[in-house]
Amino acid sequence: QKMSSCVPGQSKTSAARVLTQEELDRLSGERALVSDFKQMKLEKEAQKNWDLFYKRNTTNFFKDRHWTTREFEELKACREFESQRLVLLEAGCGVGNCIFPLLEDDLSIFVYACDFSPRAVEFVKQNPLYCPERCCAFQCDLTKDDLRDNVPEGSVDVITLIFVLSAVHPDKMKLVLQNIGRVLKPGGIVLFRDYGLYDHAMLRFKAGSKLGENFYVRQDGTRSYFFSKELLAELCEEAGLQCVANDYVLRETVNKKEGLCVPRVFLQSKFTKLGQSQSS
Repeated sequence: QKMSSCVPGQSKTSAARVLTQEELDRLSGERALVSDFKQMKLEKEAQKNWDLFYKRNTTNFFKDRHWTTREFEELKACREFESQRLVLLEAGCGVGNCIFPLLEDDLSIFVYACDFSPRAVEFVKQNPLYCPERCCAFQCDLTKDDLRDNVPEGSVDVITLIFVLSAVHPDKMKLVLQNIGRVLKPGGIVLFRDYGLYDHAMLRFKAGSKLGENFYVRQDGTRSYFFSKELLAELCEEAGLQCVANDYVLRETVNKKEGLCVPRVFLQSKFTKLGQSQSS
C-alpha cells in the first residue's frame, strides 16, 4: 500500500511488506552471488571488520537507544515484586547504547554484556557509568564461545538480541540461539529486533553484494541478513525456544540526503524458554 507522505510512527503487521514491480525486478535481477573464496574470507575476517567499524565510528554511530516502552514494560512484567533484582544479558552489546540508559533508569538490575568486537567491549568498560557491581562486559563470539564461561547456566531473566543475529552467517544462527538458551532461566524471555525482509536497506545493495538468500555484504565487509518471521520462528523452535510474539514493524523514514521517503522493515519478536521438563 502506498503512503502519500511520511507518516511519523510505525505500524505492526503479520504479513511481509508488498514490493512494487520495480523492486521485484531489482531483486530478481540480482542472481550472481559473491564467490566462495570471498565468502570464506568475509567469514574469517568478520571480527576484524566489526572491530574496524568501531574504530572508525568509536561511540557515536548508534545513538543512545533509550530503552523503548516495550523493553521497560517487558522488564517490569518479569518481576514478581517491584524491588526484585533482574539479570539481563545483552548479546551483541556494541558500545553499550542500550545498557547504560537502562542501568541509569533501573537500579535493581544486573547486566551481562558481550560483543564480538574487543574494541566495543573496551568502550563499554571505559564508560563512566560502568561499574563491576552492576555490569559485566566480556568479548565473545556467540557462534563458538560458550556463554557459560562468563554467565552461570540458567541464570538470566531477559536476553536482548537487538540487531545482532543479522550479522551472523545463516548457517550459524541456530548455534547463537542454542548458546543464549543455555544461560536463560526456564520461563525467561528473549527480546529480538532486527532487519526484516524487504527493508529499504536490502533493496539498496548494489550488484556484487549478495552472499545468499536475503544475505548481503556492506562496503565495509560487515554482513547483514534480512529476516522473514517464518525463518526466525523455525530457528528458535530448533533451539528449544517458544515464540510468544513475532511481527513486522513497518516505519516510513525520511532520507534527508536524497529527500526520499523510505520504507523501513524490522522484525520484532519475543521468545521464551520452556520449563526443563518440556525441552531438552
